[in-house]
Parts: sequence; C-alpha cells; structure tokens
Amino acid sequence: MLNGRTPSVKDVAAAAGVSLGTVSNVMNRPAVVSARTRERVERAMSELGFVRNESARQLRAGTSRTLAYVMLDGSNPFFHDVAHGIELAAEDADLSLFICNSNSRADREETHLDRLLQQRVQGILITPVDPEAPHLRALTRRGVPLVIVDRRRADGSCCSVAVDDVHGGRVAVEHLAEQGHQRVAFIGGPDSLGQVRERLQGARAVWAELGRPADHLVYLPTAAMTVAEGRSAGERLAGLPARRRPTAAFCANDLLALGLLQQGIGAGLRVPEELAIVGFDDIEFAAAAAVPLTSVRQPRQELGRAAAQLVLDEATNPTHEHQQLFFTPELVARASSRAR
Repeated sequence: MLNGRTPSVKDVAAAAGVSLGTVSNVMNRPAVVSARTRERVERAMSELGFVRNESARQLRAGTSRTLAYVMLDGSNPFFHDVAHGIELAAEDADLSLFICNSNSRADREETHLDRLLQQRVQGILITPVDPEAPHLRALTRRGVPLVIVDRRRADGSCCSVAVDDVHGGRVAVEHLAEQGHQRVAFIGGPDSLGQVRERLQGARAVWAELGRPADHLVYLPTAAMTVAEGRSAGERLAGLPARRRPTAAFCANDLLALGLLQQGIGAGLRVPEELAIVGFDDIEFAAAAAVPLTSVRQPRQELGRAAAQLVLDEATNPTHEHQQLFFTPELVARASSRAR
C-alpha cells in the first residue's frame, strides 16, 4: 500500500523509471520488452505490492478470462466430475471457471445466465433444465459462445456434448435379462428430463426385442433423481404384490440406485439374490457402496473437457462450426447384479 492506497500502474512506472506503455507491455505482451526492462518493472511491482486490476482489463477488452458452467444439480457427484473436466481444460487455456447450480429450476438457471452475461464471461457451458428453452435460444441468437452439456438440441443450433442414453438403457436391461430376470423395474423421473425418457426408451426397446411382456417392465416414476427418491421407490417396490414384484431394478442414475440399495438392505432384503440393482453414471460412490453397484458408466470428465474445448473454439475461432459430440456409455458389472 502507498500511504493507505492501492499501488497503480502509474506508481509502478515511476518506480521502474519507464513509461505506462512499457508497464502495460510487461503485463500483456512481455515478449516485446527486453529482459532487463521487464525485470526492473517486475521488481517494482513486487516491492510496491502491485496487483493487476483484472476487472478493469476485462471491461476494456469487453470479455473476461473466465468460463462458466451452470450445472443442473449441485448435489449430484456426476456434475462435479463434469465440472472437474471443464476446470482442467480451462486451466490448460489459462482461464478461470465460475460454477453455478440451477438446482433443476428454470428460473434459477435464467437468473444465473443473466448475471454471467453481465460478467462478460468468455463462454458458457450448461446442463439445462430444458435444452430448447427460449432463454437459451436467445443466447445463441446473440452469438454468445454456448455449449450444452449432457443434453443436446435437435436442430444443432449450438454445440453439445452428450452420451447415448438410449444405448445406456439398452445395455442395462439387457444385462439384467441375461441374469435371468423376468420382471424388471425402471426407476427414474421426472419424465420431463430427456435422459430419463431416453434411458426408458432404450430399456423398453431391448425388452421388446427379447420378446418379454411389456407389463413385466414396470415403470416407477420419481419426482427427482435423488437418494431420498430412491428410498421411496424401494418402499413402493416392496409394496407390490409378490407375484407382480420385479426381481431387478434399473435406476436412471446412481443416486436413485444407492437410495434403493439403502432401503432394501435396511428392510432386510438380500441384494442381488432378492433384488438386483443397476444404476447409471458410475459415480465414485457406486463402487464403494455396501454392495458394489453395477452401473452404466459415463465418461464424466471427458464430457467436461470436450465441452470446454468446444466453447473455447467458438469463442476464439472465426471459422468455428457447431458440433454435436456423442459418447457411448458402457456397463460396469459389480456385485449388485451378479448372476442368480
């Protein structure tokens, strides 16, 4: 501090005996400044305790050195893994990452996006409540670099990175059928979520191809994709008549599956002997569960990295073309669904 005030660029220039332009070059284009002069300026900065005013620089430039990710559900470890992948790509590009949580609420999502626009972030990544929402389309019309993560838009009007959820549903139910199960429950919701609809679509398709009766694939909708809802689904499952009760369950994500597992074990149910369970995402907790959980693995960090690379390309490449990247999930079989 200089007499109680923060040192300025003028103070650095005076202390180093150089012009304001030279100090600016040291901060922004150091290669054009001689090593001796650069050292003198950097020493003056250090001695004065000078800290660059990044906000002022961003205001002048009209953009920031920041990416933003609006995640759908901050309580779900899946989105934290995606965010970590984004963060790694941001670090590679010498950018910061700002993370918001919409908590699956469209109004919160829209508020976050308004604030991010005010901050002039370089690009926005989002796992939206609804990829077709008007406020997202308004962003793309304004030319804001935008990538939809773990969702996709049918018309390809912006970049997206997602997995083949239909395929994921297929491999999950096919696995349970191979274990000899004749009645399977699909647990997930709300059905306003595209992933839930597509995972159920894949499950129903392979069930039909196997020639199984449609009513032997029982749909138990949930209000959210949470552990608590998984426990509730377990109670509803236990309440079905024995002759109609499924011997296996495919849950639309791992949190539901972990809740179902928790409820079943608490009720004295043997897993997988009396109920086999398959989840989706393969979060870290899946393998560490009381009965290690079979899950359909998504490449979570890879999704994040790929999305960040797309938004950076859109922000910096004048010839950028939108891409829709599609990853294929794979089943990881563990003790919760081993052969009966």
